[in-house]
Amino acid sequence: MAELLLQLLSIAYGLVGIVTLIAYVPTIKDLCIHKKPSANITSYAIWTVTSGISFMYGLFILQDFLFKMVSGIGFGACATVLVLSLMLKNSR
Repeated sequence: MAELLLQLLSIAYGLVGIVTLIAYVPTIKDLCIHKKPSANITSYAIWTVTSGISFMYGLFILQDFLFKMVSGIGFGACATVLVLSLMLKNSR
């Protein structure tokens, strides 16, 4: 029973990465396609730094592929929003 619970938890955690990526799509679409400045640059700068630290912790400290994957997706999506927001701000 405990083994099944751990497997289900691992699957659910893996899905977190997919849900995270899907959640960023509307903001990325606003920034890329509609050129709508829909992201707070200060918030995304903080989130990019903190998610980058988590990702690097996973890469260099943990030996957990699933954590590396999920934190990498979060970091990549957050950094994408930050870069797109800065590019849009600088183009105006």
